[in-house]
Amino acid sequence: MKNLRLKAARAAKDLSQQQLADLVHVSRQTINAIEKGDYNPTVNLCISICKALGKTLDELFWDQD
Repeated sequence: MKNLRLKAARAAKDLSQQQLADLVHVSRQTINAIEKGDYNPTVNLCISICKALGKTLDELFWDQD
């Protein structure tokens, strides 16, 4: 499932995938894979992404059915 909330939060901060990747110390391909739903990040990576974007885990990663 695509993570459109992550993509929207990243765009709202005016960050490219590469810039976010640099902030959380992963590759741009990792950020791309997370946004496309092809990769499930570790909890530690989720927390790092949330801190970089000023969001909570629930806001970015909790599946809201």
